[in-house]
Amino acid sequence: ERERERDKRERERARQRDKMSDIEDYEEEEELTLSNSDVVTKYKAAADITNKTLSFVMAECKPGAIVVDICTAADDLLEKEIEKVFNKPTKEGLIEKGVAFPTCLSINHCCGHFSPMASDQTTIQEGDLVKIDVGCHIDGWVSVAAHTIVAQEDSSKPVTGRAADVIAAARDAFQVALRTIRPGKLTTEAAAKFEDVAQAYGCTMLDGVLTHVQKRFIVDGNKVVLNKPTSEQGVEEESFEANEVYAIDILVSTGEGKPRMLNEKATTVYKRALDREYSLKMKASRALFS
Repeated sequence: ERERERDKRERERARQRDKMSDIEDYEEEEELTLSNSDVVTKYKAAADITNKTLSFVMAECKPGAIVVDICTAADDLLEKEIEKVFNKPTKEGLIEKGVAFPTCLSINHCCGHFSPMASDQTTIQEGDLVKIDVGCHIDGWVSVAAHTIVAQEDSSKPVTGRAADVIAAARDAFQVALRTIRPGKLTTEAAAKFEDVAQAYGCTMLDGVLTHVQKRFIVDGNKVVLNKPTSEQGVEEESFEANEVYAIDILVSTGEGKPRMLNEKATTVYKRALDREYSLKMKASRALFS
């Protein structure tokens, strides 16, 4: 009995050593940045696929199109294009790659992250303002992209009115971000200018929206830009550093800029918590998290 107990303790110690080794290896990998040419190559390959998929979605966003059909086709295209690249095994094995952010089409007042279930038959109407999100990763290096369009049968028809105002405000705020998210500048500098840009078009930035630093397998790191600081919401002021990567998230509203629940939908976009271990009994569950 004592021998069995000793063997059990030894196995547990070995398991803990293996776990710590895995954590240390992961932390070492996390230190890779854009200073590494392999990282840059993978980012560029992921960006090419993301941009191709974004162009596909934009072309499909026409009056009468069903949102879930576009989302499904776009995710399938992502997977198909991803399968074409980085297929040679490395010394660590096959490179992990896939969808990093499921295709989302958020219409009009819906702020974002609308990737519906197959049973949802939400249809795009003439004049709808559609916000697109899409993203993939190669070896954990994530490329995400977003764009806003107005669905029109005649795509050459100019966009006017408040839809034009809010799109122009988002475009100019993004240009501000490109000029202020630079090494040595502070995370608060961009936010201070966003609201001025939005107000020039009679709009306002949406409360609670964050621009996150990205790391390997992480799309929302801890260093952030809060697009609209308020007395209730604030973040720590930090400096941008060379070789950091940011997912610039710009959301502008023609209203008060305060999200509220109007039509409750089921949550369909989830994020895995990398710092948690899961004891999964079903084979299908283990395959999902592998």
